[in-house]
Amino acid sequence: MLPLNDALLQQLLSAAAGARTHSHAPYSKYAVGAAVLDEHGRVHAGCNIENAAYPQSWCAETTALGAMVMAGGRQARAALVMGPGPEIITPCGGCRQKLREFNDGDLIVIAADPTGIKAHWTLEQLLPASFGPAHLKF
Repeated sequence: MLPLNDALLQQLLSAAAGARTHSHAPYSKYAVGAAVLDEHGRVHAGCNIENAAYPQSWCAETTALGAMVMAGGRQARAALVMGPGPEIITPCGGCRQKLREFNDGDLIVIAADPTGIKAHWTLEQLLPASFGPAHLKF
């Protein structure tokens, strides 16, 4: 069972699904939406945005984290990533590290598709023994 109430899960699902409709994925055709819950209980959404120069593209999680920071959030409590299904989608390695910047490992990462939640993990499970902000404190 997820340590989030049903209302928060529904907010995350709805936000990620809505963001996914705005995806700019003309090359891969793989639309992704993400939603991040911040320390204030607010939900921030983002979609993937591709670029003809592939390395310049960014993931839905990056967009959602950017929205969170712009709204004043500094800590992520949960992140939901929604792909088209039926395969389970998880954040890529780069996004796992970006999520790590805003949480020390107990972040709940939820995988979903348009039919609902498929799996969940902690960030520590997806990115064990990670490098984070505390490593840079002298």
